[in-house]
Amino acid sequence: MTRNPPRLAMTLLAATMLSAPLAVAPVLTTPAHAWRIVYDPTNYAQNVLQAARALEQITNQITSLQNEAQMLINQAKNLASLPFSSLQQLQQSVQRTQQLLSQAQNIAFDVGKIDQAFNTQYGNASMTATQQQLVADAKSRWQNTVGGLQDAMRVQATVVGNIDTNRTQMSALVGQSQGATGALQATQAGNQLLALQAQQLADLTAVIAANGRAQALTEAERSAAAEQGREQRRRFLTPGSGYQPGGAKMFNGN
Repeated sequence: MTRNPPRLAMTLLAATMLSAPLAVAPVLTTPAHAWRIVYDPTNYAQNVLQAARALEQITNQITSLQNEAQMLINQAKNLASLPFSSLQQLQQSVQRTQQLLSQAQNIAFDVGKIDQAFNTQYGNASMTATQQQLVADAKSRWQNTVGGLQDAMRVQATVVGNIDTNRTQMSALVGQSQGATGALQATQAGNQLLALQAQQLADLTAVIAANGRAQALTEAERSAAAEQGREQRRRFLTPGSGYQPGGAKMFNGN
């Protein structure tokens, strides 16, 4: 009995060493129930609602950017200039009519020249003028009247010639106005239509002025002729200076 204690001690030590891992193992091993996923319906619903709200905000931002881009496009269209101008053609028409008015024969459209002509040619017949001078004055007044009538007809012909040009310009401007992409183009087309109307009014004014001048010259010639006729009748009836009878020879002096 006294010899067995050392062997018994060795046996107990070996058993202790073999049993030590078994005691530690339960401490290092993770329990299987710790990896289980827990589903929370309330938390899931909140997450979905937050995602929907974020998507809605993004959609609103995209819509806002699209609206701003469309607004910029519309502003660019409203500021776009009209790619058409009839100003040159209208100015040429006005210049043609104005040139004819400036080429008025004899008595032009000038207040000073009109006053001078009426004082010298259309006033009272001179009682001291010779017969030849009276005839020359009558001829000058007749030439003024004929020139005024010719000038009026030339202006009328020019205005009639402008009608076809005005029709073409009006058609083009109406087309530009209807096809305008913005407010500026529509306004510019409308302004050019107003300019066309102003040019037509200028032509109408020129015709009225030319016709009025011709009519005034005709009436002035008639008045001057009446005055000159009275002066010639007075001279004819004045004793000693009027008509003097003389001998007449007929049939070879017999």
